[in-house]
Amino acid sequence: MGTDNTTSTGVATHVQRASLAIYCVILIVGTLGNSLVIYVTGCKMRRTVNSVWFLNLALADFLFMICLIFAIISISQEHQWQFGLVMCKLNNFLNAVTTFASIFLLTAISLDRCLSICLVVWAQNKRTVCKTQLICVIIWMTAGVCSAPIAYFRNFGEMNKKMYCFYSASIEQLWSLYIFRFVIGFLIPFMVICVSYVAISVRARRLQRTRTKRSNRIIFSVVLAFFICWLPYHVFMFIELASRKNEDLKHIAMIVGPLVVSLAFMNSCLNPILYVFLCDEFQKKLKQSICSVLESALTEDHLSFTSSRSFSSHFSRVTRKSDSSEPVERKASSCNTESQVIITGKRDTEQ
Repeated sequence: MGTDNTTSTGVATHVQRASLAIYCVILIVGTLGNSLVIYVTGCKMRRTVNSVWFLNLALADFLFMICLIFAIISISQEHQWQFGLVMCKLNNFLNAVTTFASIFLLTAISLDRCLSICLVVWAQNKRTVCKTQLICVIIWMTAGVCSAPIAYFRNFGEMNKKMYCFYSASIEQLWSLYIFRFVIGFLIPFMVICVSYVAISVRARRLQRTRTKRSNRIIFSVVLAFFICWLPYHVFMFIELASRKNEDLKHIAMIVGPLVVSLAFMNSCLNPILYVFLCDEFQKKLKQSICSVLESALTEDHLSFTSSRSFSSHFSRVTRKSDSSEPVERKASSCNTESQVIITGKRDTEQ
């Protein structure tokens, strides 16, 4: 038993280091991807229903990346918490809010796509930007209400002369909390997303046969990503609760836990790719934005070079114009002198 515990602890340490590296990659990719989506949808694209959905989804994932910074610091210090009670509750509250908001927004996007394809006339009359913004506000408020119990049961205290941020609740309370989070944060959204995209795929086959394969690939990727990222996370939460009374499950949770949590965090990186970068309008605006940024950067970096070239080219054009205009002026002057001679000659004969 002693060697098994030592082996599992060593494996858990290596897995934790690997997960820490994965968290850092997720932080970099997710921050860049979601900030780019926020810039394009908020500044470059015109305000539409889809741009409002994508902007709020990117905001939720971007705020989640901010919370991930504190998780990386805590994991690098063997899960110790050095930021006090207020930040312990606030970080977990924001983490839960952004998670719920992201999942609810994915569900709303799926429903919106289903209604806009299956009920075209209704969508054209009722699907407006103002209503979408109102729904986003309701989603954020609902996410805050669902996250309140998670922050309430979080506490900050000393264990083995180290400070930790942990749940201070009974097993029954934690079971109720995890079941609530599983039903509201995964089961119902996943069922809605599956039903919506099944209806979309059936409708797409009837309307546009040429784009059926591409739409089916996107639909399959969306459902599969949501399922793979979030189902193992919720299963792990129940295993972690059960491991408090089972040592074997405890060792399994120590090894599998960081990898499962990495999958859940990875969903915030996949959202910009699956929901935004595959949009044709976003790709067009993104290319235009990148081209304009590169153009301005090159203009600023090579300002002196371009100004010297433009001055030299302008000087050469001026010299060419002066050279080409000089014989014309000579011809004009010679014509003037000839006309003057003819006129004076006529006057002399008349006299």
